[in-house]
Amino acid sequence: MGGFGLSWPTEAEVDEIRNKVSQMAGKNAEEVRVVVSPYRICPLGAHIDHQASYICLYWVGGTVSAMTIDKGILLGFIPSGDTQVVLQSGQFKGEVRIRVDEIQRPKHTVKENYSNHASESGKVEEECSWGNYARGALYALQSRGNNLSQGIIGYICGSKSLDSSGLSSSAAVGVAYLLAFECANSMEVSPVDNIEYDRLIENEYLGLRNGILDQSAILLSSYGCLTCMNCKTKEYKLIQQQKFQENHKKKSYKILLALSGLKGALTNNPGYNHRVAECQEAARVILWHLKEQLLHLEKLKWSLCCAMAIEEEDYEAHKSKLDANLAKRAEHYFSENKRVIEGTMLLFSWKSGDLEKFGKLISNSGLSSIQNYECGSEPLIQLNAILQGAPGVFGARFSGAGFRGCCIALVDANLAEEAASYIRKQYQNLQPQLASQINKDAAVSICEAGDCAHVI
Repeated sequence: MGGFGLSWPTEAEVDEIRNKVSQMAGKNAEEVRVVVSPYRICPLGAHIDHQASYICLYWVGGTVSAMTIDKGILLGFIPSGDTQVVLQSGQFKGEVRIRVDEIQRPKHTVKENYSNHASESGKVEEECSWGNYARGALYALQSRGNNLSQGIIGYICGSKSLDSSGLSSSAAVGVAYLLAFECANSMEVSPVDNIEYDRLIENEYLGLRNGILDQSAILLSSYGCLTCMNCKTKEYKLIQQQKFQENHKKKSYKILLALSGLKGALTNNPGYNHRVAECQEAARVILWHLKEQLLHLEKLKWSLCCAMAIEEEDYEAHKSKLDANLAKRAEHYFSENKRVIEGTMLLFSWKSGDLEKFGKLISNSGLSSIQNYECGSEPLIQLNAILQGAPGVFGARFSGAGFRGCCIALVDANLAEEAASYIRKQYQNLQPQLASQINKDAAVSICEAGDCAHVI
């Protein structure tokens, strides 16, 4: 359907969306456009993007890696002919009605302590407010001076059982609405600008202190490539695999998604924003001691010192000044930056096709997220350990923050089915209650790499 041998979306899936919108709008199905907005995985670069975004004057580095998969969000839409927006969802009940000329106000204000103020009423709240991402897209476009005159009639759905899975489904939804509103209003917007618009949805409208990894992967990825991005400079490159040595056949791989059964929006979990605040505090402590050292040596004025970034040697020299928790957060940041560099350099790992070495870096990333960043929950930690021991797995880690959702793994394509069966059985033994809440067909998914978000 999308070229490059992509398996998603299928023609049947696109036709089903078009028929839904056709019935809603009373128009021919051929007039319906469909936004394809894939989910993403982050093999290396965990918790780097939001540090680079919010502590850009402090931390040096900020490089992440990502790729999309052949699952995600489909949004069928047709211009409404006026300012009205009418939306229905395949996941949630009810109908959302708004207007593109309504002034949208942020749902949450991010305080200095970065605590969340989201409701904890769970799925009921989520179902009642599932249109917030559409409102957030309007807010983002309006906040940059865009005047929209054309609404849409649309139907949105995600890959079965993968909402709240830690695969950036929220960013995929936000990007989908942006592309639909822009298309309906004949706006030409670059992927880089849409990265910023989606950041406004998440950070300003919804109050989540995440970075730009998710939307960057969704908007910039290319089939078969690893997207590598510097979250400070916004510079990126697409790294294609080469043969692992000329006389060695490159191994084919699949992507495994193993669901934990834990759900819930990150805006309902104070741990996520709290970790960002801790990293910022660690940077401030190191910068303060660095400033005193530099002033004492009269090498720099304080005004210049304020604008400098903390190099790894600065961290090593002053990490003893950090309390135990802050030291762990900083250790994760610097060690993760090293893993991204090693995993994406010309002679190493991904580009050379050395999946064993690349997989080891993924597993080390996951271990640092557990031990140093201290995110994750007991079921996710158990699930990650199961993936590590599954047949043919090169490497595994949480997908997302590890507070809910799934774990991901790169696995030898020839052993993917065997690994999936092993994971299902082992997780059922350890977490029978959570496992019983997961659709058996979706408990472990075997995926391919995907492409970037686009409109069909």
